[in-house]
Amino acid sequence: MSLLIGFLGGAFGGLVGLGGGTVMIPLMVGVLRLSQHKAHGTSLVAVFFTGLVGALTYGLQGSLDAKAAFFLALTAVLTARLGARYAHSLPERSLKRAFGWFLVGVSLLLLLRPYLAPLGLVRGEVLKDLTLLLAGGFTGFLSGMMGVGGGTVMVPAMVLLLGIPQHTAQGTSLLAMVPASLMGAYTHLRLGNVDTALAPGLVPGVLVGTFLGGEVAHFLPEGALRVVFAAVLLWTGWRYLRPAGQK
Repeated sequence: MSLLIGFLGGAFGGLVGLGGGTVMIPLMVGVLRLSQHKAHGTSLVAVFFTGLVGALTYGLQGSLDAKAAFFLALTAVLTARLGARYAHSLPERSLKRAFGWFLVGVSLLLLLRPYLAPLGLVRGEVLKDLTLLLAGGFTGFLSGMMGVGGGTVMVPAMVLLLGIPQHTAQGTSLLAMVPASLMGAYTHLRLGNVDTALAPGLVPGVLVGTFLGGEVAHFLPEGALRVVFAAVLLWTGWRYLRPAGQK
C-alpha cells in the first residue's frame, strides 16, 4: 500500500510539477490511518529522494542555478529543523488545519502559474542573494512543518523577484531542498514522526510515479491538468478545515 501511495503521489506531482507530499500526506492519514505528525515526517523522507533525482534530471538539461540553490539551501537547512520541531509541538487538530490552509494556498498558486512571468523585480547581486536567503529560510520552515518540498514557494519567488526562467527555477528549488528535506526528515525521525516501515515502499513508488507522471504530462493538456488538480487540492484542503463533526 505504501508503494501505491508513493506512486500516486509521484504521478500526480509529476503531472503538474508539484512535490508528492501534497498527495501522499492525505492518503497516509486517510488510508493508512497514520497520525498527521507521522504522515508529515514520513513524507519528507520521500521528498529528499525525489529532490535528489529531480535535481539530477534538471541538471543534465542545464536547468540549474547552482549559486541560487546554495543560498536557498543555506537558510532552508537551518529552518527545516525548526519547522519540524514546531509541527511536533502542535496538537493534531491544529496541524491538520495548518495543512488544510497550505493545500488551499498551493491550489491557488497552481492556478496562477501561467501568469507568472520573469519580472526581475529585485536588482543587484547583494539584494538578490538576500532575497534567496529569505526565501530559503521561509521555505525550509514550511517544508519541515508541512512535510513537503519547497518548490511551491521558491519557484514563484525566483521567477517573479529574480527573473529566473521557470524551468531553471524548478530545478534550482529541487536542488536546494535536498539538504533541507534531509534535515527535516532527520529531525522528524528523532522526534518519532517517521514510520520506518512505510518509507522503503514510498520512496521507489514516488520515483517511478514522478517519472511516469512527467512523461504522461507531455501528452495531456497542461491547463486542464492544473484546474483538475487544483480542484482536488481545494476539496482536500476543505476536508482538513471543516469542523470536526461536519460530514
